[in-house]
Order: sequence, then structure tokens, then C-alpha cells
Amino acid sequence: MALSFLLGSYFAWPSQVMNDVMEHFGGGTLSDPKLDAALFNIRIPRIITVVLVGMALSVAGASYQGMFKNPLVSPDILGASAGASFGACLALLMNLGNAFIQLFAFVFGLIAVGLVMLINRAVRGDALLGLILGGILVGTLFSSGTSIIKLVADADDKLPAITFWLMGSFAGAQSDDVPLLLIPMAIGFALVLWQSWNLNVMSFGEDEARSLGLNTSLTRALVILGATLLTASSIAVAGVIGWIGLVVPHLTRAIVGPNYTILLPTTMLTGAIFLLIVDNFARLVYSVEIPIGLLTSILGVPFFIFIYRRNLRGW
Repeated sequence: MALSFLLGSYFAWPSQVMNDVMEHFGGGTLSDPKLDAALFNIRIPRIITVVLVGMALSVAGASYQGMFKNPLVSPDILGASAGASFGACLALLMNLGNAFIQLFAFVFGLIAVGLVMLINRAVRGDALLGLILGGILVGTLFSSGTSIIKLVADADDKLPAITFWLMGSFAGAQSDDVPLLLIPMAIGFALVLWQSWNLNVMSFGEDEARSLGLNTSLTRALVILGATLLTASSIAVAGVIGWIGLVVPHLTRAIVGPNYTILLPTTMLTGAIFLLIVDNFARLVYSVEIPIGLLTSILGVPFFIFIYRRNLRGW
């Protein structure tokens, strides 16, 4: 994280950063106004946003995996990302503000996951097949809707903004975005962490969990609500950043084990560090900033192959 404060187009030594922070909060005269603007207008809001999004996507993926008892489940596979992307693109097309972009992303992300669960109930015998089939169908449906939005968008104004946004990037992160993220993400984290022990109980199976007195329907609804809120809020502010919800929970599970009371908080920390490292590469590896969604996809594909091969031997 320290490197994120120091590295960039305007390089600063640690001593310079510390002096500027003291001068900024001390109310004295700034010795380097350019560094102060770079830190407090660009880097600090971006770092906070990256950390929140990394935590949110990782916890959402781990929650979905625990609820469905399947290691291949993620917000991407269940269609939440596709639905939230459609909603956010619709808000962008209508030239609405950031608050409405988050609202549209959440509503359509929730609709997408609900449709997947309905399809899963309709496919009898193989729950994994129902989830994958539902995710493919719903994801394709909302992806087609997003393509229609791009088709009708103004080619000189809205289309480039929508296209770049869909690649995922923190380049436009501003200090005004942080308050909009804090409230919905706080609710999402609270709901998911509240159900962490119940996720352990649900890992025994639906019938066993009910026999232990757990209201599985309520637990499922709360987890879906919290995880979808986290996913939609992340997409609304940073665009589509895939594979974090699949990769990070497995990395964390290999370290701390499957106990969700420990796994979820640790996943939050791991996701924040992982995405911050990837974001530094996106900013610094080339003269033009690389969309972070492309980098996470490149890292995620080989890891998904590893997970699939491991899943053949059981999970």
C-alpha cells in the first residue's frame, strides 16, 4: 500500500509524503502544492476505492461459494456482474448521476441473481448444472442488453465512456465516490459477516441445516442481498473487474481453511492487497494506464483451469 502513495507520474519520497500529510492536516503553508493535490485529490481516493472494491468482490465471491457449496461460483458466473453492468450502463446512457448508477446496478444485479436461482430450481437433479446454465442464460441476456445500449449510445460521447468503463478502471476515482461507496458496502459487509456462522451450517447441506434450526431461506436471502449489494456497488464505481470473486477466496481458503467466521474477514484483507497490487501494475507497467479488468482476467483464466481440475477430485 505504501508504494501506491509514492509511485505515479508525480513521484514522491516517503519523507515528502509524511511532510505533506503533516502540513495538510496541520493547516500550515504547503511546501509542495502539486504533491498535496496528487495525494489528496487523486491517490488517496483511488487507494480507498481500490481497497473497498477488492474487499467487496472477494467477500461476495466467497459468500456465493459458501451458500451454493460450489467452488466455481462467483458473481460473474451467477450473472450478478452482467446484470449490474447493464443497470449501470443504462444509467450512463440516461446521463444520470453516480447515486442512480449505483441504484440501477444494484437493482439489476439482484434481478439477475434471482433469475439464476429460478432457473436452478427448474433444473432437477444437478444443482451445478442448474447454476451454470442459469448463469450462462442470464449473463447472455444482460450482456445482449448492454450491447444494445452501446448500439444506441452516442458514438462521440457516451459510447467511448461506456466502452472504457466496461473494461474496469479506477482512473476516474474521485473523493466524491468514497461516501457513495461506504454506505451500501457497509450494509453489504454487515449482512454477509452476520451470516458467516450460518454459512458454516449450510455447508452440511439443506436438510441438515434445517434440522439444526437454521432458517435457510432467510440466510440465503440475506447473503444474496449482501453479496449482490457489494458486487453492484463495486461495478457502479469501477466498472467490470472479473475473477476477483473467484481467485481471492480460494487463495484465502488455502491459507486459513473453510471456517467462514475466519475466512470472510481474511478474504477482505487478501482481496484489498491483491487488487491494490494489480492496480499498481495497471498504472505503472505502461505509459498508458491498462484497464484493470483486463489484467484480472488474464490472471484469472489459468487459475480457473486449476480450480476446475481440482474440483473434479472433490471440494
